[in-house]
Amino acid sequence: MSTPIVAPFSQANRSRVASLYKRSLKLARDWLIHRDSWRRQAMLIRERFEQNRDVHDPRLLNDIFAKTEAELLKYKHPHPYIVPTAPGGSKWERNIPPKLADGPVEQREVD
Repeated sequence: MSTPIVAPFSQANRSRVASLYKRSLKLARDWLIHRDSWRRQAMLIRERFEQNRDVHDPRLLNDIFAKTEAELLKYKHPHPYIVPTAPGGSKWERNIPPKLADGPVEQREVD
């Protein structure tokens, strides 16, 4: 049995393209520190995605998807950028309030 071929403009393909585009931008952000350098790279990424906008052949689309996935894997950063306040970031759970004891805390009168 062969794998089912999805129509070129189906919601599945739209979401897959959006996911690949977003992952490409995040990968570029991992490698480029300065925003202006990243912006130039983001424009080049957008141009590459726009070149394949009018592809209607499902087999060719699958080939393009596979090549993009392989390229993302090839250029994957060994230490990707993590937002400082996100889980795993340098500020994650910094200065969190201390945990209180179970049950109500009795108030004592001050002499």
